[in-house]
Amino acid sequence: MRCPFCTSEDTQVKDSRPTEDASAIRRRRLCSKCGARFTTFERVQLRELTIIKKTGKKAPFDRDKLMRSIIIATRKRNIDPDALEQMVSGVVRRLESMGESEIESGAVGELVMQGLQKLDDVAFVRYASVYKNFSEAKDFEKFLGRMEEDDE
Repeated sequence: MRCPFCTSEDTQVKDSRPTEDASAIRRRRLCSKCGARFTTFERVQLRELTIIKKTGKKAPFDRDKLMRSIIIATRKRNIDPDALEQMVSGVVRRLESMGESEIESGAVGELVMQGLQKLDDVAFVRYASVYKNFSEAKDFEKFLGRMEEDDE
């Protein structure tokens, strides 16, 4: 494994343990060259997923990109990082269990929104504002109005 700090390939595993939901192995590593410590995760990948974007363009599914988008939506919110990791693992498992190797980006967005709605309302609205391409304040008003109707 290459060190993310100095790019040396001489790194050692110092500790390995399963994640809380046992969906991955967490490995603490040490770079022999610069002494930096970092964490890697090893996960089972059932199949190669391809995302079909709204434009029709196809791209390989990137779990890290999905996690980054969720981290942006949850920024400055008091959400347990393990809960985010579990949510992302759940989304990936659901995508893999669909039985399709090509998945519309909208399906991914809907699964993420379902997960965020259970975790944090503010993060849910933040993600929805990008996913649904809100362009005006009234878009938020309409969306929040629908959320209130669903709660009743």
